[in-house]
Order: sequence, then structure tokens, then C-alpha cells
Amino acid sequence: MRPRTWVLLLAALFALMQLATVEGRDTPDSKNYVSYALSLTGADEREAAAATIDHYCAGRAAMAHRAQLVDVVRFHAPDPAPRVLEECREQEWRQVEARLAAGDTGGRTVPFMPERFMRIFEVRPGYPLVLAPFVALLGVTWGVWTAGVLITCAGGVLAYLVLRTLAAPVPLALTGMALYLVLPCGTTAMRPMTEGLMLALTLAALWGCSLVLGGTRPRAGLALVGGALFALFTVKHSQALFLGACLAAAGVAVAVRRRWRGTPAGRGPVALAAVGCAGVLGTVLVSRLLDYPSVSESVQDLLTDHFARPDRERPWAEFFQLQGNFWMEWARRQLWEPLFLAALAAGALGARRRPAFGVFLAAAACTGILNQAGHPDINIWGDRLITLAWLLPVLGVPLLLEPVLRRAVVPAQGAPMEPVG
Repeated sequence: MRPRTWVLLLAALFALMQLATVEGRDTPDSKNYVSYALSLTGADEREAAAATIDHYCAGRAAMAHRAQLVDVVRFHAPDPAPRVLEECREQEWRQVEARLAAGDTGGRTVPFMPERFMRIFEVRPGYPLVLAPFVALLGVTWGVWTAGVLITCAGGVLAYLVLRTLAAPVPLALTGMALYLVLPCGTTAMRPMTEGLMLALTLAALWGCSLVLGGTRPRAGLALVGGALFALFTVKHSQALFLGACLAAAGVAVAVRRRWRGTPAGRGPVALAAVGCAGVLGTVLVSRLLDYPSVSESVQDLLTDHFARPDRERPWAEFFQLQGNFWMEWARRQLWEPLFLAALAAGALGARRRPAFGVFLAAAACTGILNQAGHPDINIWGDRLITLAWLLPVLGVPLLLEPVLRRAVVPAQGAPMEPVG
């Protein structure tokens, strides 16, 4: 079969597997994105609240039903789903009605939480804009599911394109796509949250980096990186800041290393560093002009349990103390189950086969570490904040397997390409 057929087959297989869990993927924050998307379709505040609450509570009920079926003590008890559904609806409506009655009706999101907390989601229109047409055409449940499948498969296809641009044989590029879908990248991208788009846009930026470093289409590559940073700003502006800074640092590191070795730095790394710096500067300036929530506001949100408690008087001292506690516990858990660390090590070894691109890949993976450091909450849903770090093994492991494949004399399909250094 042609490579594109294999890509479509992998995507179709992944979509079929996701039919096993259509409901129950939501996190509490998903309500904010879904209600934002519904408001973009023209629904008023109460219509958006009703549809969002019904969807969220149906997911909670489905999870309770599945859990009860395998409960060794209560598996023969009555189905808890109707009770959970009713209690969830009552609780959510009680909170929303109270805030609507208090006049909290501004913005695109339904006021599920205090206004200061909802402001964080008001400045993230990117994901709701993508979600809105699916919700309008297919309804909330199937619209959210379909959008998740397409966003996740798009990330897998981008992983494939990056590896092909790096001259990886088709079987290894397909391996990268499969790894993206089966590792936590795919699981996290399927949640109704921003992480799926963040992963896909970061891969788009890495594709642009590979085009620039390979010298095949440098202008298109730079445009792709710039476009990815702009789109990331609309999805989550802190991620655009992190990626821009990390790409700028990677470009400088590659240029300095080449000069240190007595070779020309080349235009590619310098141009990518300039685009990264422009992304950082643009993110900072535009977010201030638009009065986006500050870093201090984010720290207060973390330490006050989403503004449910009074603001902390010494937030930064407490934040850095929490950082130390968090990373010690995180390291302990990783050493207990070192799959993630082993995957990062394998990805780093593979990235060394494309030294220049490997630096940019490691920089993009570091945005996951920075994202987690901004929210040192050990109980956050499924380690989703650090998921971007999984891009290192997704792209690095196939490159690590390249010598094995070539020794096995498996012919590379498609036109030969020069490796990106």
C-alpha cells in the first residue's frame, strides 16, 4: 500500500478504538471550553449552560456506571448512573444559577466558577473556535468526540510528516505516528481540553524547523513556525511564550555550537531563533495590551484553589516552596515507575542522529516541563500538563531504530532525502 494509505489506516483504526469511550473524558475545565464553543454557535447563556451541564453530567454518570460494573462488592447493585446524573445536574445548576443571579453574565463562558477564574478561559478562544462547528453540526457529545479524534489524528499525521522531512524511512515515520497515538499524547489529546491543539501546533512548529534546517523550503518552514506560534497564542498564550523562548534558545545553541566547531552557523538556526524571539516579544506585548491574566494571577489561582480562598500575602515564596516539594515527589514517582524517564532517554539518544533538529526537538519537549512547573499540582488530571515532553520519544525513538531498520535491509519508500543535520 502507498504511505498515505497506511496513514489513513492508522487514523481510522485509532478512531474506531475511541468509540469505546465516547463519554466520560471530560475534566472540570472542559465545561468552560464547551460552553465557550456553544456561545460561538449563537446559544445564549442558559442554553449553553443547559447543554454543557447535560454533557458533563452524562459523562460523570457513564463513568459511575462503568465503575459499578467492575466493583467486586457492588457490581450486582442497581445502576448508579441515574442518581449520579441527577445529583450532578442539581449541583452544577445551583452554582450557575447563583452566579447568574448575582449578575455574573459577562464573557463567552458560563459562570461555573468565580469571575477571576473564568477570565483565564476567556482569553483562550482557539480551542472553542475549532470545537464550535463540530458542536453545531453534531451536537455536544458527538461534536466533542469527533473534534477530539480529528485533532489527535492531525497530531499523528504531523509526527509522520516531521519524520519524513528528516529522511526517516516510511516504516519509521509510521512508527512515530503510531507512538503519538498510543502514548499519553493520544490519550491527552482526546480530552476536551487545549492540550490536543497544543501538541499538534508544537509538531507543526517542529515540522517548520525541519524544513528550515534541511534547506528544502526555508521560507515555508519559517512561515509554519510563525503561524504555529500565533495559533498557540489563541489556544494558550503561556504555551506560545514557552515555545518561542525554547526555539530561540535552541537556535542560539545550534549556531554557537557550529561556530565553536569552526563551521558556519548557517541562516536556518539564526532565522528560527529570530522567529522564536519575535514570538516571545509579540506574546508579551499583545497579552499586556489585551490585559490578559498575569503570571501573579495564575500563581494566586493555584494557591487559593481557584480563588475559593483569600489571596496569599507571599505567593511567590509559597510557590517556590511548593515547586521543591512537587519535583521531589514527582521524581520519586518516576523512579518507582520509570517508563517516562526511559522513554525520554531513548528519545534523546534518537534525536542525536539529527543533531541540529534534535536540539529543537528537545527544546519543544522542554515546554512540557515548563508547563508543569507553572502548575505544580501532583493531582492534576493524568499528568496532562507535562504531555508535551512525550514528543521527544515520539520523534526520537523512530530515529533511534533507524540503524536497525537499515541493517535489516528494509527499503525506504518514496524519494530519498538528505538527513537534516
